[in-house]
Amino acid sequence: MAKITESLSQKDIEFINNQKMFFVSTAPKEGKINLSPKGLDDSFKIINENKILWLNYFGSGNETAAHLLEDSRMTIMFCAFEGKPNILRLYCKAIAIQEKDDNWQEYTSHFKNINGARQVYEVSIENVNSSCGMGVPLYDYIEQRESLPKYYNNKTKEQHLEYMKKHNQLSFDGKETKLFT
Repeated sequence: MAKITESLSQKDIEFINNQKMFFVSTAPKEGKINLSPKGLDDSFKIINENKILWLNYFGSGNETAAHLLEDSRMTIMFCAFEGKPNILRLYCKAIAIQEKDDNWQEYTSHFKNINGARQVYEVSIENVNSSCGMGVPLYDYIEQRESLPKYYNNKTKEQHLEYMKKHNQLSFDGKETKLFT
């Protein structure tokens, strides 16, 4: 049976802290809905029962930033792939903090490694939905992939910016991300 609350419980926080992967979903007013798996270590910080910071690294698209400019809604989902079944959905409002913003240093100070960082999302939880998760299959966790951190570490900051200028200023629907403006 699903249970909806207005904030994270200690049990929810423990569950989140034990997960290796989460999913983020956003949508513009019109266009493609985006759903992305996330999983790099130390990229998700619970500040309190209603506030999260999520460090987002650059990649092939920048859908979340574009969508949040039109609609600040974000859903974050965690699934238990091992142990007791559980699905936890966080229904949130989010804003993007970018390097050009005055408070960038304050937000990135919460994370150990910001090499390759594109945004920090300040996420305000409005509702938490916990459900059974009995339909989620069991998987064995092996390890985080090292390809992306290695890529970031083998490129200069200038190369990071060059990539983001080429690939991250527009969403797949051609919507502005305002990454550099």
